[in-house]
Amino acid sequence: MSPLPQSSTPLAVRMRPTTLDEVAGQRHLLRPGSPLVTLASDTGADQGAVSVILWGPPGTGKTTLAQAIARSSGRQFIELSAVTAGVKDVRQVMEKALSNRDLYGTTTVLFLDEIHRFTKAQQDALLPGVENGWVILIAATTENPSFSVITPLLSRSLLLTLEQLSDDDLAQLVQRAVVDPRGLDGSVRLDDEALSTIVRLASGDARRALTALEASAQSAWATKVEADAVPTASADDASDADFDPDAEYGESDPEDERPTITSEIVAQSVDRALLRYDRNGDEHYDVISAFIKSIRGSDVDAALHYLARMIEAGEDPRFICRRIIVSAGEDIGMADPSALTVAVSAATAVQMIGMPEGRIPMAEAVVYLATAPKSNRSYTALDAAIADVRAGKAGRVPKHLRDAHYPGARRLGHGKGYRYAHDSEFGVVEQQYLPDELVGHEYYDPTANGNERDVAARLEKLRRITRGR
Repeated sequence: MSPLPQSSTPLAVRMRPTTLDEVAGQRHLLRPGSPLVTLASDTGADQGAVSVILWGPPGTGKTTLAQAIARSSGRQFIELSAVTAGVKDVRQVMEKALSNRDLYGTTTVLFLDEIHRFTKAQQDALLPGVENGWVILIAATTENPSFSVITPLLSRSLLLTLEQLSDDDLAQLVQRAVVDPRGLDGSVRLDDEALSTIVRLASGDARRALTALEASAQSAWATKVEADAVPTASADDASDADFDPDAEYGESDPEDERPTITSEIVAQSVDRALLRYDRNGDEHYDVISAFIKSIRGSDVDAALHYLARMIEAGEDPRFICRRIIVSAGEDIGMADPSALTVAVSAATAVQMIGMPEGRIPMAEAVVYLATAPKSNRSYTALDAAIADVRAGKAGRVPKHLRDAHYPGARRLGHGKGYRYAHDSEFGVVEQQYLPDELVGHEYYDPTANGNERDVAARLEKLRRITRGR
C-alpha cells in the first residue's frame, strides 16, 4: 500500500513551482522578454532591474511568481509580509541591500506580500531603495493598487495584473499534484468527476484547489483504512478459488490498493465552495455593483444570486439594506413610489430581527425592486437642476414668492401678488414660480412606466394651469 506522503507542510506550499515554466496560467506575463522573465534570468540581470507590483485575486500565483524568480535568478532574495513587517524592517532590508550591492555587486530582490496593508509612511520607506536601485521590489496585492499603493511608488514600478486561473489551468495543476513526488506522489487515484468538482469549487484559486485535493486525499485514505479494518470473511471460509499466491507472498500490485477520490469524497471533505469576497476590497465593490445593476436591469434571479453571495460572505446587512434603499429611489422612483417604502421597511426589519432571519425581508425587497417598473427621472431631474445652479442659472426669487412675515417686507413688495393655491377650486393657480431667468424650463420628464404614466398625464395638466397655457 502507498500511504499519503507524510509532511507538515501544506500541499499548496510543497507544489510551488521552482521555475517560471512550472507556473500555471499567466502566460500573458511570461512571454519571452517580459519583465518577469527578465527578472528570472541570470544573464543581463540588472538591465531588467525594474520593480513590479503584482495585482490579482487570491490564489493566482503572486507569491509563486516571486519565489520562482528568486530561485531562477541567483539574486539575493528577501521576503517580507506587510502583516508583520514595519518601517524598521524595511530600512534594515534597504541598508543590507545597499551594502551587498556596493561590497559584493549582488542585487537584492525584495518580495513584499500584501503591500496594501502598509501605511503611507511604511510605503514611503520603500521609495529610496526602489528609486536608487538598491532593491528590485516585487510587491503583491489583492486590492486595486490605485487606491492602496502610494502614487510615487506606483510611478516607479510596473503594474502587472494577474488573471484568474482557467479551469484547464487548475485541472493541470491538480493532476500534477497527484503524481508529483513533492505532492501526493501517486498515492491516490482521482476520477474525472472528482477533478471537475475540485476545479469548480476552487473558483479559479490554485491554493484552494490544492487544499481541497489534500483534504480529499486524506479522507479517501481514512475511508480505505476504516474499510480494510472490517473483516469480510474468516480464514476458514476461504476457498481454493479465492486463493491468491501473489498476495500470500506480498507481491500484489500496489496500484490496486490506492484509494480513489470521487466527487462524493470531495463534497464531504470541502463541504461548500468558499466565496471569493473581501469586504474591503475589489470583490466587495464588484458584487454590490452587479447586485444593483441586476435590480436596475429587472433580472430578479441575478439580483437574488448576488444577494446570496453577500449574505454567505458575511457582508454587513446594514450595508446591503442601504444599497437597496438607494436603488429604490434611484432606479424605481416615481414609477412605483411604494418601492422606497418597501426598501425602508426591509431595512427596519433587518435592524429589529437581525440575521439570519433578516434575509427574509431583504429577499422580499429585492424581488419587489427587481420586478417593479423602472424610472430614474426624479433624481436625474434634480441633478439637472443642480447643474443649472452650479452654472450660475439661479436668479432672484420672484417677489410674490418671497417671505413677507418680517417687518418691512411688504414695503419691499415681498409677497405682493401671491396667489394662495388652496383658494382655487382645484388647488392649482396660474402663477410664476421659477426665477425670471428660468421661466419655461422643465427638469422632470416622466416615463410611461408604471405609476409614472399617470403622473405624466397629471403633470401636463398642472403645467398648463400654472403657466397659463
